[in-house]
Amino acid sequence: MGKKKIITVDGPAGAGKSTVSKALAKKLGYIYLDTGALYRALAHKALINKISLEDTSALAKMCSSTKVSLKNIDSKMVVLVDGEDVGNKIRTEDVGLAASKISAFAVVRESLLNLQREAGLQGGIVAEGRDMGSIVFPHADYKFYLDANAEERIKRRYSELLAKGAGVEYLAIQKDMMARDNQDSQREIAPLTASIDAIIIDSSDLSVEGVVEKIIQHICAKKVGDSSNH
Repeated sequence: MGKKKIITVDGPAGAGKSTVSKALAKKLGYIYLDTGALYRALAHKALINKISLEDTSALAKMCSSTKVSLKNIDSKMVVLVDGEDVGNKIRTEDVGLAASKISAFAVVRESLLNLQREAGLQGGIVAEGRDMGSIVFPHADYKFYLDANAEERIKRRYSELLAKGAGVEYLAIQKDMMARDNQDSQREIAPLTASIDAIIIDSSDLSVEGVVEKIIQHICAKKVGDSSNH
């Protein structure tokens, strides 16, 4: 692909962003950046320290005294909080819901913005999240917004958690996902929305391979279009 590019993949919970982004990064030999993990890492610390998720000043204090860093391990950015790899502790529904809540605060988003942008400086990255194309990397080379109908997203999330051995109930997942959708889309700061120049892909009836293939087709088509414009 010549010079290594920045590719963003945004979308709601359960749309398949993580799986698709990982597969895409692997196929292109790029680094996968899971930005949701950064918010989950801070949310996890807030929950552990019993910090109110509505208390802006307490969250600001926590952010300023917390060292969040990214380490490239096997082409995947691993999140470290105060030097600890928290990867295995941040994938619960509670942490996901808390992450959605705290990400509505400017102080939390700003504390992570530079870290995310630095990760993309060299290009060769697939950045996945909620506002990658709209806020974090507005000049990304390729922007995608992955969506799926609500029923399909709930089903996927339920299956994913069951596979991890989590004791979960379908209705609880449904309730949590609807709450997260509402929080993510209604917040004043960086609400979840497809940036105007993003290509929207509905993954409801597509396999992971099908979505990755579609993304690569769009990238190739854009490259051809760009070169013919010169």
